[in-house]
Parts: sequence; C-alpha cells; structure tokens
Amino acid sequence: MINTFRSAPKMRLLLTAAPVALIVLASPAAAQVAVPPAQTDGPANAQPAAVPNSPAPQGQDVGQAVDENQNTQDIVVTGSLLRRTDAETPSPVTVITTENLDRRGLSTVQDGLQTLASNNGPALTNSFTANGAFAGGASAVSLRGLSSNSTLVLFDNLRGAYYPLADDGTRNFVDLNTIPDDIVERVEVLRDGASSLYGADAVAGVVNIITKKQFKGIGGRVEGGIAERGDASQYRMSLTAGTGDLEDDRFNVYASGFYYRSEALKSSKRPYPYNSDDLRNICFEGNCGSNNVINGTEANGNTGGFEIATPFAVRPRDPITGAAIPGVSARYQYLNGCQGLPTAQLTPAELALAGNAAAPANGVVCQEDVTNLYGNITPLIERFGGSARATAKIGDTVEAYGEFNFLQTSTAYTGLPATIRGNAPAGFYFPRYSTSANIAAYGNNTILQLPVYVCASGVNCATATDRTLNPNNPFAAQGQSAAIIGRIPNLREQNESRTRAYRAAFGISGDITDNIGFNLGGTAMHIDLQTKANGYVRIQNLLNAINTGSYNFINPAANSQTVLDQIAPENVNNATSDLYQLQGNVQTTLAQLPGGPLAIGLGAAVRYEAVDAPSGNSDINGPTQRYFRLNGFGAKGNRTVYSAYAELEAPIVDQLTVNASGRYDKYSSGQDNFSPKVGAKFTPIRQLAIRGTWSKGFRIPSFGEANATFPTTGYVGATQGIYPDSYLAQYGCSRATYTSCPAYVTGATYGQTSISNPDLKAEKSRSYTAGILVEPIRNVSFTVDYFNIRKTDAITTANNAPAIAAYYSGQTIPAGYTVIADPADINNPHFFGSQHICSYSYLSKKFGKVDVSTV
Repeated sequence: MINTFRSAPKMRLLLTAAPVALIVLASPAAAQVAVPPAQTDGPANAQPAAVPNSPAPQGQDVGQAVDENQNTQDIVVTGSLLRRTDAETPSPVTVITTENLDRRGLSTVQDGLQTLASNNGPALTNSFTANGAFAGGASAVSLRGLSSNSTLVLFDNLRGAYYPLADDGTRNFVDLNTIPDDIVERVEVLRDGASSLYGADAVAGVVNIITKKQFKGIGGRVEGGIAERGDASQYRMSLTAGTGDLEDDRFNVYASGFYYRSEALKSSKRPYPYNSDDLRNICFEGNCGSNNVINGTEANGNTGGFEIATPFAVRPRDPITGAAIPGVSARYQYLNGCQGLPTAQLTPAELALAGNAAAPANGVVCQEDVTNLYGNITPLIERFGGSARATAKIGDTVEAYGEFNFLQTSTAYTGLPATIRGNAPAGFYFPRYSTSANIAAYGNNTILQLPVYVCASGVNCATATDRTLNPNNPFAAQGQSAAIIGRIPNLREQNESRTRAYRAAFGISGDITDNIGFNLGGTAMHIDLQTKANGYVRIQNLLNAINTGSYNFINPAANSQTVLDQIAPENVNNATSDLYQLQGNVQTTLAQLPGGPLAIGLGAAVRYEAVDAPSGNSDINGPTQRYFRLNGFGAKGNRTVYSAYAELEAPIVDQLTVNASGRYDKYSSGQDNFSPKVGAKFTPIRQLAIRGTWSKGFRIPSFGEANATFPTTGYVGATQGIYPDSYLAQYGCSRATYTSCPAYVTGATYGQTSISNPDLKAEKSRSYTAGILVEPIRNVSFTVDYFNIRKTDAITTANNAPAIAAYYSGQTIPAGYTVIADPADINNPHFFGSQHICSYSYLSKKFGKVDVSTV
C-alpha cells in the first residue's frame, strides 16, 4: 500500500488561511531562505541526521538511494551512527517535512505527528488537557501500539527533559511542544526498536525533531484558521532573521520568535450527539443508547432513579447520629428550586419505585446535561517562544553550533461546579475522608449536614453562647440537621497550567583524518511547570463555612467572592524537570568489501535526569486539609546514566548490507543492560528493497512507577461485567436486564489507586520487523512493514478483577489489595454499596504483548 501522510478524521474542520504578511530584507529571491534538506542538516548537529539530496515526500519512507546523476553527499539517518550515501537502512524511517505540514493546513508539528499511522498507541493530545489529563498542557506520541514511555523523542539527536508530570501519573515522556515549530526543518520517525543506539525509552521507536541549521534573510508569517461553524479559531505569528552563509561566509546566525493561540471549544458548540448526555437517538440494529442526563427521562418515561444535580437539596437527619429520623420523611427537597435547569415530573408510580425513594415528595426533579453545560473539547492554548542558533565552519572539515530555545505554553479550561458532597482522593497518611459516606475512623457521622446551630467559632455550636439557629437549615427549628447534596452553582472548577522550557545545546563534528570522523554534542534543559486550580473546595474550609453559617445555601448568588475564595482557595503547585547530557562518537572504515566499506562507529554518553513534582493535594496535614477532586499524585527522583555503544555495517555485496549494533547502559539506581540489534537490507534492483531487523530493548521504571511520593488514582466507568446477579438483585435487576438498573449502578465509576514500587525490574523487549519497499519512480514509494514486539517483566498495574469479585461476593479481599466502599445509594442507604477505590502496587510480571501491523 502507499505509505502516505494521512490526516485522521477530526471533530472540526480547520480552514487555514494563506500567509497574509511577508517581510523581505535584501533578498530579491525569497523572504525566507531555507537551505535544501541535504545541506540543512550536515555534520554540525550532534549525531547528525539527514535525508537524501531530494527530500522525501512528507510521511513517506526515506528514498532508497541517491540519484546517480546527483552529487552524492555523506548523510546520517536516524537510527544509525554511520555516514552513508544510501539513506535507506534496514530499519523503516518516515520523514515529515514542515513544507508538507503547511500544505495540509496543520499548524504544529505535534498535529502532524498525531496523524501518523504508526502513532497508534495511547498518545497524549492537547485536547486531553480539557478533560482532566494528568499531564495537561503537553502532547506525546506513542508508536506501535505501546505507551508513550516506550517512544523516545529527540531534538537534533539529543534527548529532552521529561515533562514534570507523568501521563496517568506513571509514564514519563518528552513534550512534543518543547521546540518552537518555526525552526523545525523536518521530523524523522524511526518505526523500529532502537535501544541498541539510544538506550531506554526506544522500545517502540524514535521521533527525531531536526531544526534548521541555517537561515538567511528575514522571513515572517501571520496565519489564522477557523472552523466552519465560526469557532475554534487558531492564530500563529512568527518572525525569523538570519545572516551568513556556511559555504560562502563560513558561518550562519539566526534568531526566531513566534506566538500561537488556539481558542477553547465547548461541547455545546457542536451538534448532537457530541453536545449531550442523552444518547437515546443513537441506535444500531434496534438497540439505542440511554439517557445519561442527570434525572433524564428514559424511553419508558422513567428517570432511572433520583440523582444528585447541582441545585442544593436537603432532607432531615438526626443531628447526633446523622441517621434517618423514624416517622419523618427521608425525601429531599430543593432549597431554591432548580435554578433554571429543566425539570421532570415523576408520577406517583415512579415515586413509589425504590430508585426514587429519596426524590422530592412533589415529584419534581432537576435535570442536568453535564456534557452540554460543562463539557470541553479543546482547552485554550497559548504559546510563545524564541530561539537563537549560531553555526560555524572550522577549517575545511569541522563544523560547530550552539543553540538556545525558550518556549512557554499556557492552557486553561473551566469544568464542573464545585463539589461539596464527595470523597476525598485516596489517602496516604490518614484514612480517606468523605462527606458522602460515614467513615468509621472519624466517628461514623461524616455525611455532609447543615447543623441545627451555627456560631462564630464553628466549634461546639450546640453549646456556644453565641449560637443561633442555622438560617440555611429548614429543619433547624425542629432540632433536626439537614443532609445536603448538590454543587456550588456560582463556583466553577478552573484549571490553568504554565510550562516554561529552557534548552541549550551544542555540537561539533567533522573529520579527524580522511578515514576517521567524530561527533560531540551536549545539551542542558530545564522545565518549570506551574499549575493553578481554582473552584476546588478545600474540605476543612467547607466544614468551617457550614458551621459558622458564612455561606448562604438558600441564595448562592448572595455569597461574596471573599466567601467563595475562603471555601475554595487557589491551589498553586510547581514542578520541575532537568536533563544534562554529553555524548560523543567516532566513525571509521575498517576495510573494503565487495559492496562497499566496512564501517564502524563507537560512542559513549552520560546523562543526568531529575523530576521534582510535589503533590498538590497531599493529606500530610490531615484528612480534611485537602481538596475534593484534585489528584494528589507526586513524584521525585534523579539518576545518572553511563552508556557505551557501537555499530558495524557490512555491505557484503552491492545488493546485500548487514548491520549490527549494541549498547550498554548503567544506571546510578542500580540497573544495567545490554541491548543488541541486527538488521539486513537486500536490494536486488534499484526499485525494490527487502529489509528486516531483530533487536532487544529495555525500559527502566519511570519516576512515577518507582519513586512516587504520593499515590495516583484513575477512575474508570463500571460495566455490568463487574456486578454479580446477587448484588444487582437488591435493585430488582440483573446482568440480563442491566439497562433497567438504577443510575447509582449503571453510572458508577471506580478508582484504581496505584502505589509506586521501588523494587520493580526493568522491562525487557524483543522485537523484529520485516518489510518491502518499492520505489518505481523517484518520490513515489510503496511499503509494507510487519512488526512484532514482545515484552517480559512488563511494568503494569495488578489485575484488580479478583479484588472486585471478592468485594461484591462478600469474600475476603486478596492480599496486596485494599478496597474502599463507595457511599451508599441516597435512595437506598441500607443497600450494599458499590466499590469506590481499589488500591495496589505496581508490579513486574511475565507478560507477552504482540502487535502486528502493515504501514
């Protein structure tokens, strides 16, 4: 099949305008002079990578050979140390050029990488930021169906610092947004294991972002794009100026700056079904979706059980025990109506159902479409940055360069109204606190209630001299507390992140003699990440506001900003990541074989990497001195890695080349590993190449997996498969009739809390590839590649199925697991509650993963 660069289906159509501004300085030929690819990336880059003299079409494999009529030039391809005149190696390499990205209307390099067919794993896109991603504001690529921590990202063949926050709290990765787009010449994607040359993280492949080596004159652009519905606009402005010519002046210096902005897009701005939780009109073969709107009406006219919406609702409770009061209705009543939300009227028959036991006695319930009101598709993204680079020739055969990059990325989005009734995130120092369930460790009466009395101190108000009846509690005069549900309607969760990346790099390379070449490069990189969270309720502050009566639950709009800020103070967290790397290699020819020179390359490297990401929501100061809904994950660690590597290439005959490489890595944390690789390429005719590789790789545990200072919890939706019929029977349903179960069951989520394990082994992998490349005419190629990757001692979460099954069957929870029950159903508090959190440590286990694909 044709290996072309395809744009994946998108939710929105972006119409990219042509550049509307162009600045020209002393150059009649062009405003922007970009050196052809064969000249752009010469020996000045550390371990320089290049493409043939005529650039490969974007998204296609590097061409097989340089045209005999063209002047041949030694080049180096990603995945190899050795200079060559033939760009096609045994490993498959895809080249993405910035020119082709422009033609396709893709504004950023990361947009282009996300559409690669080989990027078929759990990648991280910018849109994840608007949906509560652990690593919001960053973008990562994931090759060959493996996770992002199995793909190595390089900048000019040098490593980059990890993004300070790990994806899902476990996977360290390099943010694709680190390098400003306007100085990128091209991206080379090695779709093969490369641990033999690059070390850990290269199990699935390598993404090598190559910057421009020289730029002459002044070039600028202003462009904008907007969706066909008039929203989701994007803007980009850039200016680059350079002087000097490496051939004529023996130097080049350029500087570049840019600004980029992508506006936020709400779910409500898109048509059905993307803008609603009501999926009843989505049908397949007679089976239609359900109405997931809170208190939404199903096809049979029923609501599926009373659920908690944003408007505050209360019901009477015993102030001493928090239990229902005999002879007093246990139904909720809204404090101030539905606050503009749609309503549904329950019939007497519906009110009598067990699923509506807590519904208001008048049968009026508030309906809330969460996706339509609060859903986000993409966040607001703003970036700006600058770069400077100087390159010079030293003598006839040596080039040196120095480069500095700065980039700032900011993201923002607004989410749900603030939570008051919920579970604190998983605890570490104390048992988890909850305002939606009674926790035995804290007196078994922690369900959120409005007390009978309030007082200035908020402590022991029932006996305080300045006590007054609680004006928010409609049952206070009867001596009853009021259990309350809902969210704070005028306090929305707001999330912002600001990432600043500083990077400096240098390289010097060339020839020592006619037969010996060398390459030396180094980099230093620092990332500073600041996250701000507003609108998240701090539990103790909420309890104080309730006990002092400072918050007006009857009329939320009457609360001042000062009161709201006291309940939900801004949470600011700072995290950093650092990388320092030095590497060098030499290459030479050992002998002449029938097919060409027997070449060898030897290299060594040392690097230091560190992450300091403190928890922004720890319970170290107490179970209530933290926020609802903010993940408490934190990690801190550092390590030094020493490496030695080599590559040998033997062109046995003109048609057959064999390549072998290997790398030894030793970590200051105690691990070491040798990774070998062997490949071969057979070219019976110029238009056809048959290639294959075999390699072994490894991946060391990430800082999040081995060095987390606070555990992480991820939530997934419960499915009917986790519930036995014995559990569902209490709700009058079964697996066979699961859709008739109440929303407490069908809409449940459960958390999976992962705890770091410092005793983890390194993952090991074995992979091989086989492929055919046909190039009937220049720049038109057809490829078919097969790959097979198997991991052993894979670092993974434990299988939580045994713990879940034991919980719902009433059996003893297996050793190594901790299960925390979910708060009971508000309609049926006496029923056996569902599972809320299952905790366990990461582990290494024998695990096979085989992925097969044609690309």
